[in-house]
Amino acid sequence: MAGPDAVSPVGPTQLALALNHAESFARDDFLAGPSNAGALDLIERWPDWPGRVVVLTGPEGSGKSHLAAIWARAAGARTISARALDDEGVPAALATGALVLENLSEGGFDEALLFHLLNLAREERAFVLITTRGVPASWRIGVADLASRLRALPMVALTAPDDALFRAVTVKLFADRQLAVDENLVGYLVTRIERSFAAARTAVETLDREALSRKRPVTRALAGELFRTP
Repeated sequence: MAGPDAVSPVGPTQLALALNHAESFARDDFLAGPSNAGALDLIERWPDWPGRVVVLTGPEGSGKSHLAAIWARAAGARTISARALDDEGVPAALATGALVLENLSEGGFDEALLFHLLNLAREERAFVLITTRGVPASWRIGVADLASRLRALPMVALTAPDDALFRAVTVKLFADRQLAVDENLVGYLVTRIERSFAAARTAVETLDREALSRKRPVTRALAGELFRTP
């Protein structure tokens, strides 16, 4: 019988380290398609906007943050999460005359602070790009004047990607992790996951993690094991 100090045998897997994989937000790395054409046009024709405050909406992983980063570099904008907005930080947020307010969500912000921010932006003629997964005009807002203001804001939406864009983004997600994959793997994967960038990101993360854990390359065979349909 093994003693208390015996070492357990090492199994066939290794610990998958939770490494951060940098996703490029450069303009050259933004993949354009019909689903994001309107949003990309909005970003690239700044400062010729339909209003100084614009809402960019779309599902998780659809490219809102990438577009916001492109605009922030062009406009010299500061970036702040809607949840991080506080009373003292409102004037500072608009100090450069341009602001990205990210991840605005219903019930996830201080209404008085947002109203103050929008009023100050109007007074200072600052530009504000708001990113959100929802439609602010439809939210339940307690501050009546804020509700009216949100309904009046111009909004541009990113929609579900077409097949070509979905495949291209999936390849980019692998490339962001320094993984070179072939068309057989990509073609297999995109037909077995939900057609959303969030689902593609999760699938790529899963494949990368499992390949590392099993000490195997990322291949069509591994994808078949992990994403086999019933």
